[in-house]
Amino acid sequence: MNGWSMSSTDKKHMVPTIEDIFRARELLDGCVRKTPLQRSDTFSRLTGTNIFLKLESLQKTGSFKVRGALNKVNTLSEQQRKYGVIAASAGNHAQGVAYAAARNNISCTIVMPQNASPAKVSATKSYGAKVVLQGSDYDESWIAAKEIAKKEGRTIIHAFDDAQVISGQGTIGLELLEDLPELDQVYLPIGGGGLAAGTAIAIKSKKPHVKIVGVESKAFPAMKESLAKGSLQNIKSGYTIADGISVKSPGKLTYEIASKYIDDVMVVDDSSIVKTMFLLMERLKLVIEPAGAASLAYLLSNARLKKNENVVSLLSGGNVDMYLLGQVVAKGLMQMGRMLKIFIQLPDKPGALKTVVDGIAELSVNIVEVEHDRLSANISAGTAGVYLSLEMEDEKHAERLIEFLGRKGIQFRVVS
Repeated sequence: MNGWSMSSTDKKHMVPTIEDIFRARELLDGCVRKTPLQRSDTFSRLTGTNIFLKLESLQKTGSFKVRGALNKVNTLSEQQRKYGVIAASAGNHAQGVAYAAARNNISCTIVMPQNASPAKVSATKSYGAKVVLQGSDYDESWIAAKEIAKKEGRTIIHAFDDAQVISGQGTIGLELLEDLPELDQVYLPIGGGGLAAGTAIAIKSKKPHVKIVGVESKAFPAMKESLAKGSLQNIKSGYTIADGISVKSPGKLTYEIASKYIDDVMVVDDSSIVKTMFLLMERLKLVIEPAGAASLAYLLSNARLKKNENVVSLLSGGNVDMYLLGQVVAKGLMQMGRMLKIFIQLPDKPGALKTVVDGIAELSVNIVEVEHDRLSANISAGTAGVYLSLEMEDEKHAERLIEFLGRKGIQFRVVS
């Protein structure tokens, strides 16, 4: 059977050109959305320049990944269509490939890690794909996908290291040039490198002076280290909430393109990503996944930008787990100084807590949660420990609360 390794004429490993990206746009016409590019007054003010947000979070399937997946599937031969496609993914690529296959009435199998999010598994199945849960992580799922591809003759749709996939992602670059001709800089998330490679080819081919900067998770600086050392590097396992860019090694093709077109690669930590996700929700009413918020997180926390430049931050996806979203809200409030959890120890007698609560109320602090603890080993007999989760306006409001507790001689400690 002919499947994922078709023949020597297969061009999936050739560097795509601007012409390939224009052809991809023709193939994608009517299949994907031209996503909005909007200037943000809030983030422009915070950074001192003109910040524009490219909202790929509003793309079909909730991510840019569908562009590359559709372009690849649309270019398959009749024989490849007959045997179907397969991909390994724990998230956005899975949904993109499943959607692309469904539009073309092609059989689709997606291999996902056994610990994949049930919500992502369900979303992938909703497009008609067969989901195989195999492997403890992406690497093991990828091995399983290759084995199934050989056995069944399926064509593998790689998440990033494929010329047609890269060309599909590059259509974003064409949209940016059309919507913002006076473009100065583009910041985008980079994991395997498909998005960065395609976007950079599109923009640099037309306007070489535009600066393209990739942003990686500090836990997985695979492309940054590869470019710095001049060869592909493999990163040891780390942890980040930005699973969409937690790639141990970039692709050979994407590395080659990045070496030529990417001006720099920066890193950002989870704390900055959480704060940015929170700000996007509160200020712009946008739900953005961790990897999708990485480029803006870097701009807000580290970038030194010139005044009045036109800078684009690409928000690459909005598929965030609802349980994680709850944590992001809570941690975001804490980072902004608007949520404080304290522990106080009081005499275990009527009215002791009321005195504290009345004082807190006078400061217009909202008590979100109260938890009593009388039985822990560190609680003295005759006393009660109380955890208070408090909501306030800002850090100065929190400082006034701490000063009040100190003046009243109340024993307390800040938990978070």
